[in-house]
Amino acid sequence: MENTRVLEIDSVSKYFGSLKALDNVSLAIGSGEVFGLLGPNGSGKSTLMKMILGLIKPDAGTIKVDGIDVRNNSLQVRRIVGYVPETPRVYEFLTAIEYLDFIADIHQMDAQAKKERIGEFLRAFELEGRENEMLSGYSQGMKQKAVITAALIHKPKLLVMDEPLNGLDPRSARIVKDLIHQLSKEGVSTIFSTHVLEIAEAVCDRMAIMSGGTVLAEGTASDLRSQAGMPGSTLEELFLKLTGTGDVKNIVEALLK
Repeated sequence: MENTRVLEIDSVSKYFGSLKALDNVSLAIGSGEVFGLLGPNGSGKSTLMKMILGLIKPDAGTIKVDGIDVRNNSLQVRRIVGYVPETPRVYEFLTAIEYLDFIADIHQMDAQAKKERIGEFLRAFELEGRENEMLSGYSQGMKQKAVITAALIHKPKLLVMDEPLNGLDPRSARIVKDLIHQLSKEGVSTIFSTHVLEIAEAVCDRMAIMSGGTVLAEGTASDLRSQAGMPGSTLEELFLKLTGTGDVKNIVEALLK
């Protein structure tokens, strides 16, 4: 892996009223690196991801993508980033092929390259033959496939994926995971959040565990176990300890009363 930093997050903080969503967060992701964001709901993962796209502006700190300051050049950043939001957002009044054509045209793709790329993804995600159906009639999983295709179609330098495997069948989830690995070999970096800890450990080169808007720990799975003093532990045990949600036994017993 190259040492080039594709994503640099430096001392970023964000308030929503009196709520501190992010508190002095700093992270760096190298070229071709797959980086996972783990944390309970409300930990700040989605807010951070939206900031990388310039959809939310930080109150303090800076974010750079491939050396470009997001605050001042968000449109330029979006040209080299592929984004998969937590909930699929599509133009439901369009057919799938119209939606993907529209996204490709935004990225000024060559007509032949556009046709080939769309065709490859439709076949891979088993949407071929259904591309002329309205997106309003697609299931959540089918919409997710369309959104992932839209994020990858222009060959981005950085993928930002918020729970990208939500709603996907096992075959499609495997395709996405293998794609992330293959793109990594080609120098494409990925930052993604997931609640499935086994996926994080299997896919990520490094990961950060977040809680309350802060980064509690960062590194490889082995690094995290060492930092927590829990060698040989599962990632689930480590996560529960670091996020302060480890006392689930009493909760389960109370629910069974």
